[in-house]
Amino acid sequence: MNYSETIQYLFASQPAFHLIGAAAYKPGLGNTIALMQHLGNPYTQWPAIHIAGTNGKGSTSHLIAASLQCAGLKVGLYTSPHLVDFRERIRINGEMIPENYVVEFVERHRSFLDDIKPSFFESTMALAFQYFADQKVDIAVIEVGLGGRLDSTNIITPMLSVITNIGLDHTEFLGDTLEKIAAEKAGIIKEGIPCVIGETASETAPVFIHKAEECHILGQGPETTDCKIWFADQCGYLNRCRKRDIPDCQLHGLYQEKNMQTAYVALSALKAQIPALTTEAIRKGFAEVCTLTGLRGRWEILNEKPLTVCDTGHNSHGIRYVAEQLIRLQQTHQGVLRMVFGMVDDKDVDVVMRLLPRDAVYYFTQAATHRAIPARKMQEMWGEGLYFPSVAEAIEAARKDAADNDILFIGGSNYVVGEALPLFRPLH
Repeated sequence: MNYSETIQYLFASQPAFHLIGAAAYKPGLGNTIALMQHLGNPYTQWPAIHIAGTNGKGSTSHLIAASLQCAGLKVGLYTSPHLVDFRERIRINGEMIPENYVVEFVERHRSFLDDIKPSFFESTMALAFQYFADQKVDIAVIEVGLGGRLDSTNIITPMLSVITNIGLDHTEFLGDTLEKIAAEKAGIIKEGIPCVIGETASETAPVFIHKAEECHILGQGPETTDCKIWFADQCGYLNRCRKRDIPDCQLHGLYQEKNMQTAYVALSALKAQIPALTTEAIRKGFAEVCTLTGLRGRWEILNEKPLTVCDTGHNSHGIRYVAEQLIRLQQTHQGVLRMVFGMVDDKDVDVVMRLLPRDAVYYFTQAATHRAIPARKMQEMWGEGLYFPSVAEAIEAARKDAADNDILFIGGSNYVVGEALPLFRPLH
């Protein structure tokens, strides 16, 4: 098989959540354990940082990976989903996994994959873990796929666990309350392993505190040496971490302030274990995170005239920040806000649409996945605006209509952003 055929095999023979949704979800570690044993447990060959959360775990993972890279380490980074190229999921020091490695891995293990029929995510994770072992990374940053407790990545025992925040997303799998979802994500907290919690709420904080007590990392108070859990929204939990210390960052979305805070607290906690992780390494990692790791689609400016921005925020928790930033932009621009917008059917669409700016022209669209909500249906839900059968057509129409001083926003789902990115030349 060539690379294209290999990727098609992975998509076609093993259910992929990003293509078919709920039917691809396989909770539990049975397949993962079998895969890891078949490969010789490659995850035992490198230390890891494990990151869960409803939103922001991708940005937080990249911030941490970039800073570790600037500390002189060889850093594996495993995230999902990808926007354009499958290989975005698996990187070492920002470089995507080579196509030939993907092909050779699948060819070598295809009979075993056919026998146990793992999910697409399980196979991809096994590929990543083996690649990191073969390339002898110094450390790996591993993003949870979905949830935490039953996620395939939870086979690892990391040197630090991070949970960014809790929101109502994937409720059909994780529970229909913040407490239930927090309990699932708290499943990555392990006995004696330090942990950083990014954002808490009255519903979620008790869940994390209870889990920390079970895992004997709570200690007797925030200043005691036996306390190994820190809450990033309560900066005093690490004396050396204050909001004013957080360096300038290449990520510009309003929501990134909390991700930056979480990543900074996590990196501060890691300093004791990684002497090379200096303040200067963290500063450089934050300042050059997109350049170093290849992160895209997070409040990314695609064009200057008209100002064109895309963002992968795709649920109510994320869209709230996107909408706020768009409204602020409207206050500083004289032009029209034009929204190229599409969503998939497992999101809280009604809530999201109530958060969107009303004072805008909408170009509803649908990405090339059967999970996409039909553009016409979204237009009917909104009550006005235009609709287009493809992302490219919606963008073309919006750009044709736009004046130089207008604002063009593209988003609503990872899929919409993924299809938009190849249509623009990078500005930098």
